[in-house]
Amino acid sequence: MFTSPGPELIQLGPFTLRWYGLLIAAAVLIGLNLSSRLARSRDLDNGLISDLLPLLVLASVLGARAYYVAFEWRNYSDNWIKALAIWEGGIAIHGALIAGTLTLILFCRWRRQSFWDLLDVLVPSLALGQAIGRWGNFFNSEAFGVPTDLPWKLFIPYQNRPVVYADAQFFHPTFLYESIWNLVLFLLLIVLFRRGEQGKMTLPSGALACTYLLGYSLGRIWIEGLRIDPLCLGALPPACEGGLRIAQLVSGLLMLAGAAGLFWLYARHQALPDPAEVR
Repeated sequence: MFTSPGPELIQLGPFTLRWYGLLIAAAVLIGLNLSSRLARSRDLDNGLISDLLPLLVLASVLGARAYYVAFEWRNYSDNWIKALAIWEGGIAIHGALIAGTLTLILFCRWRRQSFWDLLDVLVPSLALGQAIGRWGNFFNSEAFGVPTDLPWKLFIPYQNRPVVYADAQFFHPTFLYESIWNLVLFLLLIVLFRRGEQGKMTLPSGALACTYLLGYSLGRIWIEGLRIDPLCLGALPPACEGGLRIAQLVSGLLMLAGAAGLFWLYARHQALPDPAEVR
């Protein structure tokens, strides 16, 4: 059984260090180190990752929060200042992916770099960062699944439960499912990267990025089906009845995009179009 110790790690006077922020910072630092190593092995410009990462992190965090708030505006319309309280939780990875992709395209145009080459060295860090960051949901007692009695059940405090599940105590730890899924995806991407580097398999530019899209989206579709707090279109949580779970819809589209990219690379033997190419 899992039980969160609470969102705050330490408080000294007015200063509060939250687990959520600590995990995000750790994911960024680990990602910087890992992506820099992978970039060097791909002979990309020295220092490219350290120049990109601050821009990417800022854009991704803002995009993730804006995406979440846009679909949950009913909870912020009476007090829009709360929309800025990102430390309280409430971000969406698809918003981060959209904002991060746009930022990466602009950066690659500015530095005249291949979009797909750079993205390939970033996606392993992205998968690992998601595996780490999902534990922020655990400490905040959020983003959990439907009630369950499984041995690995997650206890949710009364004040964090939806009204319809007020009498339930234990829920699916969907944060754990996604963390494990992303960790396995990270290991797969690293193995593929190393095998390509050693010449044991053909790994054209963009193959790792497409593998990430396909792998992450496949896992997110089934995990999202368990959650009771999805972003919905045309309905409200927890059931989302009569509406669409936004994350499942977007994940389905991204999964198709990843599969199409791999088909283009390996079946048609053609390079992916570079959205950052200056013509």
